[in-house]
Amino acid sequence: MLKLENVSKIYYNNGIIATGFSKINLELKIGEFVVITGESGSGKSTLLNVISGLDSYEEGEMYVNGKETSHYTERDFEDYRRKYIANIFQNFNLVNSYTVYQNIELVLLLNGYKKREIKKKILDIIEQVGLTRFKNTKVSKLSGGQKQKVAIARAMVKDTPIIVADEPTGNLDTESAKDVINILKNVAQNKLVVIVTHNIEQVEQYATRIIKMNDGKIIENTQIKKLDDNIEIQESENKQINLINKCKLGIRNTFNIKTKFILLFAVFFFVASALLLEYSSFELTEASYKTEYSGIIFNDMSENRILIKKEDKTPFSQEDYDKIKAISNVDYIIENDLFVDTKINIVKNSQESTYRNINFLGSASDINNFRGNLDVGRMPTEENEIIIEISEKTYNKNTILNDVINNYFNIGDGWNSIIENLKVVGIKYYENDRNYDTKIYMSPNQLEKLRIFVNKNYSNIKTFFNNAFISNEIIPSEKVEKGTAIINSEWAYQMPDNKVKGKKMVISISNIYYTDELNLTINNTFTKSNINRLTGYSNYNKYNQNIFINKEEYESLYNKPPYQSSVYIKNIENIDETMTELKNMGINVKKVTDYARDDYYTSREITKIVKVIVTIILIFVLFFVSYFIIKIILQSRNIYYTTLRILGATYKSVRSILNIEIFIDANLAFITIIAIIKLIKNNIIKIKYLTKLVKFIGIKECLLIYIILLLMTKLIAMKVSKKIFKNTAISTYNEEV
Repeated sequence: MLKLENVSKIYYNNGIIATGFSKINLELKIGEFVVITGESGSGKSTLLNVISGLDSYEEGEMYVNGKETSHYTERDFEDYRRKYIANIFQNFNLVNSYTVYQNIELVLLLNGYKKREIKKKILDIIEQVGLTRFKNTKVSKLSGGQKQKVAIARAMVKDTPIIVADEPTGNLDTESAKDVINILKNVAQNKLVVIVTHNIEQVEQYATRIIKMNDGKIIENTQIKKLDDNIEIQESENKQINLINKCKLGIRNTFNIKTKFILLFAVFFFVASALLLEYSSFELTEASYKTEYSGIIFNDMSENRILIKKEDKTPFSQEDYDKIKAISNVDYIIENDLFVDTKINIVKNSQESTYRNINFLGSASDINNFRGNLDVGRMPTEENEIIIEISEKTYNKNTILNDVINNYFNIGDGWNSIIENLKVVGIKYYENDRNYDTKIYMSPNQLEKLRIFVNKNYSNIKTFFNNAFISNEIIPSEKVEKGTAIINSEWAYQMPDNKVKGKKMVISISNIYYTDELNLTINNTFTKSNINRLTGYSNYNKYNQNIFINKEEYESLYNKPPYQSSVYIKNIENIDETMTELKNMGINVKKVTDYARDDYYTSREITKIVKVIVTIILIFVLFFVSYFIIKIILQSRNIYYTTLRILGATYKSVRSILNIEIFIDANLAFITIIAIIKLIKNNIIKIKYLTKLVKFIGIKECLLIYIILLLMTKLIAMKVSKKIFKNTAISTYNEEV
């Protein structure tokens, strides 16, 4: 039984007080078909909203089964609507993107029913209202009468003791209105049906009570048929919505309106992309500093380079290298890493080109260590073929293509050629255009020819003769016998006895890795006339101050096994674990970036500070921009979510459904971005700048951005929810319609 005693509804708007209705006394019973009529503005719809728990009241008391409701909060009224009330609206309040079946199913899902429990029940109700043929038709395609039948079916399937209908035939033709009233009359046999209508003639013959209102008061309350006083309202068995149903509705809402889905997807795609691009752009800038501010000693300051030396200071053996290569994160090893940090010249050996001084300064590397793809040409197939890696911005592109590719070059120290007639067959451009050095990739056999030159650059050689240090350069010669040396005959004038033959000479070499020496005897002297016969060199003026020794002994001073090597790793994130594995093998390790100059660290620290500031600003900007866009996108969904509240869902349940929908959109956008990153990394999508950026994006970065995205998504959902739930259900609904 529903009873109202002196109930009044008062509205407050900008300091103005308005009365919806005043001092209403009314008692309604199960089995009644109650018709409330009156002129527009008489308060009948307001009374219906109070009875149905959609709106609160300010004075008096409303009893439900003898229980007072004046102390009810909005949450209490949500519980009341779920257990007692089913609503039918003049404008139907159906979800146009749902089918007939889904609209009726919706109310059961919201009220805690499981899928296996509801199918037969829904189909039976659909048959009762004569819409079986349209069960899988979207309601947007139905006529007005058919839509109202769906609304009635939705109210019936909820199986609550009270059904309230506000102008249920207001938008219908005569025939459709008659069908709707007949259905409601049949429902009223075991329920309390309360109808608000202007057209009393349509329902008068079915009414058990007719109430007329005017100016917020009941002026007539005519009971046409008396019912049993002992029938009490029985609560519906409806329960709270469960997690499975929330997820089902959230997923359905994600995709049921394509335009909304695409717009939300685009917003989250933009947010996640902006965060990832901002991060990787700063990482690219920092990486460029490492090249621009390279170390004084080391030319290659790559983050994935680890310097290694054995703890016992002995040279590395092939067995040592095999063990190092077995470490999973090791990409490759440069055994003699002095190659990496020694500058060499590559000079065109032909003067036929109009560009007569084409040369590059850079370092040499094993062709087997080349990574990536060539931009021009092909990979070497012959011993004398090489490829080069250069900055596209540093050199004129036409010069590179016309006078470099398929041309021959010599490699030297700027004065002498060490290797001649090497053919450039391929070119790769640096991803980082701040790297001005050239990398020259050649075969291991060609690279071996540079060993002496490279080791010599890092060694200090001293010659002692006649108990004194002399600075004359040592020159190798195949004509000089082992254990001997040949010097200029003029040296004899510096000796007390004017003799140098038979005198002893010591040549010592030292560097950070090893020391060695040769004990030689001077067995001859050269002059301008015999220099070629004794040494094989003919230019006396160029070599008159040099000391000639046996070529094999000369090479023995420099051709030593590697004492220091460089390990290049695959994944920079696991560099510390890799270094630990190397240490456990008795190897001293050091990141090459630890030797960077102070100006690099200063620039890097400044970049880090700027990155943090920019990231914080970007997150705030993205949050507010995306919030306002999403709020606009979801503006049309306010009626949908308010309808869920009217149908019996709590504000928490509706907020959860909204959260799930937004969460799915955000996750799909993020997954799409990860897929694109994967395609770029696998060289399926070839966009040069993006390729540069994505190499800085790993699992940790993706996880961090994902967490930020989820937090932003959660906050956006909360702010959108506040708008939907800021008032009573009917107040929010009225604002939207």
